[in-house]
Amino acid sequence: MREAIAWFADVGLADRPTVGGKGASLGELTRAGIAVPPGFVVTTRAFELFLAALEARAPVRARIETCDADDLDAVTALSQEMRTRVVEEPLPPEVEGALLAAHHELCGGDGAPVAVRSSATTEDAADASFAGLQDTFLWVIDPADLVARVRECWGSLYSVESITYRRRQAFPESGVAMAVVVQRMVDASVAGVMFTRSPTTGDKSVVTIEGAWGLGSSVVSGEVTPDRWVIGKITGEISTRDISDKHIEHRPVASGGVEERAVPDDRRRIACVDDATLQQLREIGRKVERHYGAAQDIEWAVDRDGRVLLLQSRPETIWSNRTTAPVAAPTDNPFAHVLGVFGRRP
Repeated sequence: MREAIAWFADVGLADRPTVGGKGASLGELTRAGIAVPPGFVVTTRAFELFLAALEARAPVRARIETCDADDLDAVTALSQEMRTRVVEEPLPPEVEGALLAAHHELCGGDGAPVAVRSSATTEDAADASFAGLQDTFLWVIDPADLVARVRECWGSLYSVESITYRRRQAFPESGVAMAVVVQRMVDASVAGVMFTRSPTTGDKSVVTIEGAWGLGSSVVSGEVTPDRWVIGKITGEISTRDISDKHIEHRPVASGGVEERAVPDDRRRIACVDDATLQQLREIGRKVERHYGAAQDIEWAVDRDGRVLLLQSRPETIWSNRTTAPVAAPTDNPFAHVLGVFGRRP
């Protein structure tokens, strides 16, 4: 059943309804020639088959759509019920078979670790970001564990935060589905995030790069204060170098999963990225921004061989949405509209 699986090389942004926001972006980057760890997506077709089995026993979407987002106790109870149902429901046999076959094709049966990452159809859009609301699992090795983690990713669609966000945004549940990205892990020496416009000032002429030792999960989770550089997007001039005390790093565990380790004293307060790599990241950021035609929020990693790889790219939303917001509400009278724009108090 190939419809349950889509490889990065075969999908792009137009496939978001099938592979979710993250899967579509990784496919788009792969097609654009950006270095991305290889992988595939468990599609929303697989999710819909799974959900149909759940719905056959009791409603799911109707329950979510009628809950009151302001009643935290009710949302919490509903979330616990739905997540329990999801993790206890076996995968349809055709979906599990396709998943395990794709995993073998990706890893060759040699126990190579993968990341299992949620990819909701409503995440990482230009006008709404689900970043951080659904689950991600790193350094998954065992195929049986992979199957369980895919179910947990689907279950995270029903977290308290995710349900509340969807209800407040009035997303129809019929349009909400969860794909899951399965991607070869990068044993990163250093990793972080990159913004192709300043996240603090909105300045489009600079690239801001943040990084820390080890896997990027320590930066994304906020567990370590990363080093930070601000670089001229065109000139390459490095105008800001904030080198922090990076006391911990996230490192893979041989048996699977990730652990927190103390950073040795001789690495804690030195820059984790050299200037040549910063310039390489800047060029990659410019290329990705040009490809999408909009500022990007990018996750990156440098592997043990020094190769720079992108793990995700999503539209920057905070400043971009401010830029596109109307300066005044439209009116039927053009003269009144002009007065509304230029006659406002400072």
